[in-house]
Amino acid sequence: MKGKRNIYAYAFEKSFPVMVGYLFLGAAYGILMETGGYGIGWALAMSVFVYAGSLQYASIPMLAASVHPLYAFLMAIMINARHLFYGISMLGKYHDTGRKKPYLIFSLTDETFSVVCDEKVPEYMNPGKLYFLISLFDQSYWVLGTLMGCVIGSFITFNSSGLDFALTALFVVIFTSQWMEQKNHAPAITGVAATFLCLQIFGEEFFIIPSMIVILVILIAGYFHTNKKDEDTVSGEEINYGE
Repeated sequence: MKGKRNIYAYAFEKSFPVMVGYLFLGAAYGILMETGGYGIGWALAMSVFVYAGSLQYASIPMLAASVHPLYAFLMAIMINARHLFYGISMLGKYHDTGRKKPYLIFSLTDETFSVVCDEKVPEYMNPGKLYFLISLFDQSYWVLGTLMGCVIGSFITFNSSGLDFALTALFVVIFTSQWMEQKNHAPAITGVAATFLCLQIFGEEFFIIPSMIVILVILIAGYFHTNKKDEDTVSGEEINYGE
């Protein structure tokens, strides 16, 4: 047992960078909800049962405008369409997680995905339990941040314009961190280039889904191309060895 780390401490350490961002982002959301007149009950309910980051921010003006439920549903699909691709890439990791799988699916945010997708689970730890704890910690930070924001917003009056940019700022920080940690920058460059191209073609209202499709097609093609090269290399080595 010597040298083995506690899974709870390990999961907390892995989720710590998300905590720093989520406490602030959740607080910003709580403040916006409070100043918008929705109160702590609605804000916490959204963070517990919806937990969708950018969609929660977008829901504030939709609630204020009393938009039609169908329109809200379509907006939710457009805003969170990227999670379809996150889910596909996590099929292998979440395959044997049992009863934890529904919550893992529900709690797969951008930041949780960035932590879990590259996680090399120690051999002595249960992967499903580790993924579950990281996901649970991340949502707990968001809920706690929301609570803090509601309390702050109820006591302090200030100009809240610009707070909704906090989520975009966190995306930039995560992208920069991933860029610095990874040696292969091809996926990141592909994502930026495809997004920029689709933004020019389809406009800012409709570029998300097309850009995700383009990114997925390119990455899948690259994956099969790399595998084919590896197989050809192995086959060549086997033939040379036989000779």
